[in-house]
Amino acid sequence: MTAEATPSLVEATGGPAPAGPSARGRKARAGTAYPRYVAGKLGGAAVSLLAVLVTSFFLFRLIPGDPVKYMTGGRQVSAEQLANYRKEFGLDLPLWEQFTDYCGKALTGDLGTSYQFRAPVIDKITEALPNTLLLTVTAFVLYTALGIFIGTRSAWRHGRPSDRVNTGLALTLYSIPSFWLGLLLIIVFSVGMGPVPGLFPTGGMESGEKEGFAYVVDVAHHLVLPVVTLVAVEYGQTLLVTRSALLDEMGSDYLTTARAKGLRDDLVRRRHAVPNALLPTVTLIFINLGRTVAGVILVETVFSWPGLGGLFYQALSVPDLPLVQGLFFVFAAAVIVMNTLADLIYPLLDPRVGR
Repeated sequence: MTAEATPSLVEATGGPAPAGPSARGRKARAGTAYPRYVAGKLGGAAVSLLAVLVTSFFLFRLIPGDPVKYMTGGRQVSAEQLANYRKEFGLDLPLWEQFTDYCGKALTGDLGTSYQFRAPVIDKITEALPNTLLLTVTAFVLYTALGIFIGTRSAWRHGRPSDRVNTGLALTLYSIPSFWLGLLLIIVFSVGMGPVPGLFPTGGMESGEKEGFAYVVDVAHHLVLPVVTLVAVEYGQTLLVTRSALLDEMGSDYLTTARAKGLRDDLVRRRHAVPNALLPTVTLIFINLGRTVAGVILVETVFSWPGLGGLFYQALSVPDLPLVQGLFFVFAAAVIVMNTLADLIYPLLDPRVGR
C-alpha cells in the first residue's frame, strides 16, 4: 500500500499521520478525569460536613435536661440569676438566631464555650485529642497488621483447620460489643478472677507522681486493656476483607504463570498475589482509622480514658450543648475525611477507578 493510497495514515514525507481528533479527545478526557473525580469527592465531603454541622445543632436540642440548672450546681437560685445565665450563653435568643450564630462562628473555627468547663470548646478538644490519638493509633496499627497477616495466611490455607479457626474467631470477636468486652477484661485482668490476679489498672491513663521513663511505662500499663479491647473487636474486619480479596486473586492466570516459572508459593504470594489483593484493604484502612476515632466513645468511657470519648460522655450527661456539638462534629469529620482520602487514593492504586 502506497503513501498516496493512504494519505490519512502516512504523510507525503513518509512519516506517521498526526493523531486524529478522537485520539486527542481521549487523551484530554484522560488528563482531566482524575481532577474532575477529585473535585467531585471534595465537593461531596464539603456538603457532608455542612450537613453534620446543621444536624449537630438540632439533634442535641432534643436531649432532655436544662444546662442552666446544671450550672447552678443544684443550688436554689432566683429567676433573675437563671435569666442571667441564659443570657450569658445566648440561650435566651430565638432558636433560629442561636443557629445562625452557631454556624457563623463554627465556619471561623469557633465552636463556642463549654457550659461546665467555662472554656472554649476547641481548647477542650485540643487538650483531649492527643490521648485519644495515642489509644486509637496504637490499636489501629496493631489490628491492621494483625488482620492483614492472619488474613493472607488464612486465604493461602483456605479450607484447612487453621483457616476455619481464624475466620470463626474473627467473626465472633467482631460481633461482640466493645463495652461488654472491655468490662469483661476489667473483671478478669484488673479486679482478678479465681487464679488470675489483677494485673492491670481498672481505668485512667496514669497513676500520677511519675516522671521520665517510669511515666512512659505507667501510661503503657494503663493502655494495655483499652488497646486489647479495640484490637480484638476491630481486627476481624480487616482479616475477612484481606482473606476474601486474596481468595479472588488466587485463581488468576498470572499466579499460574508465576508458579509455572518455578517460583515458590511463598514468593508467589508475597510478590504477586498479596500486593494486588491489598487494594480493597488499603481503602478499608483509611475508613477504619476514621471510624476508630469516632467509635472510641464506649471504650474510653469503660476504661475512664481521658480522651474525646470520655469528654463526650461527660458533656452528654449535662447536657453541655456546645461541647457535645463540637465533639460530634469532630467525630463525624474524622469519618468523612478518612473516607474521602480513601476515595482519592484508590484511583492512584487502580487507574480504572475515577475514569
